[in-house]
Amino acid sequence: MNPFFKQVYEIVGQIPYGKVISYGEIARMLGRPRAAREVGWAMRNCPDGLPWQRVVMADGSIAGGIYTDMRRAILESEGVAFLPDGRVDMSGCRWLS
Repeated sequence: MNPFFKQVYEIVGQIPYGKVISYGEIARMLGRPRAAREVGWAMRNCPDGLPWQRVVMADGSIAGGIYTDMRRAILESEGVAFLPDGRVDMSGCRWLS
């Protein structure tokens, strides 16, 4: 497994219920502030059992193509708040804010 991906998954595994983090924030935590896209690539292959739905875009948008609606439903069931425009309320739900 790609060592960077492994580090990404270690962080994702720590995201608490009801909290979210952005791809860029994970990249910064790993000392690679310009690697948000690489974090996204890692998340495309996220191992089962990790809370993949809790990783969102910096503005609170939910990426995920055909899984966007499912991700939103899971996040809503966890109590994650959304803004009227459909983005996650990052100010209230960001992990490690």
